[in-house]
Amino acid sequence: MRPVIQLASIISLMLSVSYAFATDAVTVLGENFTFPNKIEGLPQKLSDFKGLQINEFITSDNVKLSYWEAGSGEPLIFIPGWGANGAEYVNVLYLLSKQYHVYVLDPRNQGLSQNVEYGTRLSRYGMDLKEFTDHLGVKSANLCGWSMGASVIWSYIDLFGTKKINKLIIIDEPVSIYTHSDWSEEQRQQAGGMTTSPERMVAAFTTGAPSNNQVVDLAAMERYKAMDSKYFQNSEAFAHKFIKNDPKYLSLVLFDHATNDWSDVIRHKINVPTAIFTGDYSHNVPSQKWIHSVIPGSELFVYTKEEQGDHFLAFKNPLRFTYDLVAFLKKSDPVH
Repeated sequence: MRPVIQLASIISLMLSVSYAFATDAVTVLGENFTFPNKIEGLPQKLSDFKGLQINEFITSDNVKLSYWEAGSGEPLIFIPGWGANGAEYVNVLYLLSKQYHVYVLDPRNQGLSQNVEYGTRLSRYGMDLKEFTDHLGVKSANLCGWSMGASVIWSYIDLFGTKKINKLIIIDEPVSIYTHSDWSEEQRQQAGGMTTSPERMVAAFTTGAPSNNQVVDLAAMERYKAMDSKYFQNSEAFAHKFIKNDPKYLSLVLFDHATNDWSDVIRHKINVPTAIFTGDYSHNVPSQKWIHSVIPGSELFVYTKEEQGDHFLAFKNPLRFTYDLVAFLKKSDPVH
């Protein structure tokens, strides 16, 4: 009986190893998914997205971070905003993977990444991004940060500079979320200040605690609830099916996120070609214009309301966003 037992053990080991290294998205998630809206040129089912993978790596402080990837060629790395994840990028991933090797990193405590009670500062998130690029072995990459993801990239630049960044893309992130009491209204708008109380902001965003627009600007949340795009309905339905964020862990980084002012990094440390995306629905337009004004040679894209120009523009209008993004990436680098 011993050879039979040994053979069974070997087969069991082979199956377990095969599963451990299986990175196909459907396999990792455990089931297929049918998107609620059938949209020409985009997958009807998750299995239609051939080559979409979900992988993971371990950070230096022993946290498992998951990431989504598809395509081949020049690396293009997306860092999601607070509470967001790679599932929400499914349309963007699909469209861009035809020309780029696209990655979306789920930050710690978000998406499929591990929940931990430590390292919940943007400085650590910047280190996570550095360790992620080290893990991928990329010499240089295009980085795109949306919302808090942009702040993660600014933290990375503050710590490590821009030598491994080819081009930079920022989507609708304030320079400083916290409004200082001694600022003029012009300074507040240029910074994008949206709260006078980080504690009240944390409560409003994590528990739905009541607030008002003078204390916490909730315009972005209102635009999220609109759900007025079939593309957005598809990606959000997919994310809601497979992603179960825990508000307890999401809240840990929010105070630190709200109280950082990135104006010095933006003004003095960004020296690579940069594109900034915002829209007429967003209250961040003045701050995005300020960013554009202090980064030499940067490009500013302001989408109209008809073009779904709000905080979620990349997901609500992925065709326009990816078209503009590819056009920016394909431009010859200016001398800098």
